[in-house]
Amino acid sequence: MTDDNHRDGDGKGHERVPSRQRRRFPGISSRAYEHPADRSALVALRKLSGFDTVFKALSGLLPERSLRLLFLSDSVRVSDAQFAHLNTMLRDACYILDLEKVPPMYVNQDPNPNAMCIGLDEPIIVVTTGLVELLDEEEMRAVVGHEVGHALSGHSVYRTILLFLTNLALKVAWIPLGNVAIMAIVTALREWFRKSELSADRAGLLVGQDLKASMRGLMKLAGGNHLHEMNVDAFLEQAEEYEAGGDLRDSVLKILNVLPRTHPFATVRAAELKKWAESRDFQRIMDGHYPRRDEDKDTSVSDSFRQSASSYADNVRNSKDPLMKLVNDLAGGAGDLGGKLRGRFTGQGGQDGRNNGGSAPGPADKQP
Repeated sequence: MTDDNHRDGDGKGHERVPSRQRRRFPGISSRAYEHPADRSALVALRKLSGFDTVFKALSGLLPERSLRLLFLSDSVRVSDAQFAHLNTMLRDACYILDLEKVPPMYVNQDPNPNAMCIGLDEPIIVVTTGLVELLDEEEMRAVVGHEVGHALSGHSVYRTILLFLTNLALKVAWIPLGNVAIMAIVTALREWFRKSELSADRAGLLVGQDLKASMRGLMKLAGGNHLHEMNVDAFLEQAEEYEAGGDLRDSVLKILNVLPRTHPFATVRAAELKKWAESRDFQRIMDGHYPRRDEDKDTSVSDSFRQSASSYADNVRNSKDPLMKLVNDLAGGAGDLGGKLRGRFTGQGGQDGRNNGGSAPGPADKQP
């Protein structure tokens, strides 16, 4: 376990918290905390022969070297001499997740709260001044753990490629169909990356080991530094209302709203993290039972894809979203499709099917 008594830096401008013991996870594999959809993609990519070589060859085309020079010249590099409290958190996060090489970390002047982990050869972590000023000590610890989780998973490689392709799409927008092909790849990468953010949130919880702090941080990202005006339970109720509310029109709008984003919405992230924190998987990790890094080479791609498919199927089966309910009905062979479509579009899902001789209601039709 780590002892934070000597790990708080000078703490200036940050909330001082009592020192406490945190569990360490020697040799932990990123598979322990990765979302199933994220894990299956990563396992498949790691298994591709020559994959790393190909992407490193791309480094000459990608703006990685330029980005490194930019941050070195125009941001503040975290160290014992600069932002010492962040340096302490970074070293502590790497110690807890057993990441041998501590990535360089920079603070960039930007009022928008943000953080990222990028890089092909070696990951670098960047946090904005807006984020540093917004979060307290424990909330920031979860964010640093989140970014170290990205580094351990190798997400920085794909994030860098996503940034490059997004910029490229803007440059070739004038070419007929050129932008369409690139944006198809970008859209797929964004879907994967949204799942990778859920993975990194879990890594942040493993580092901070304080669910309340993780929740506070997500609330602040949504509503700013006004904790006295916010409530975790009410915030989670928003996530419930977002998922279950409305009709098929709202379901379509949700999809359109999320497509251009690399991150899930803050309420959704909070609900997902709370669910994982209450799961048996999380408790097993905390008890010291987790997959090890030295076992990664033996991981089955097909098993990972099956777990990913099972996860998506569970999400559809248990979702309260009107569109997902309809998909579940169709998969279960529910009758009176026309009636159900009318009901979903008018916010009265399931009623038409029951009142017009439709099949008996399935699990998706039951009221919560």
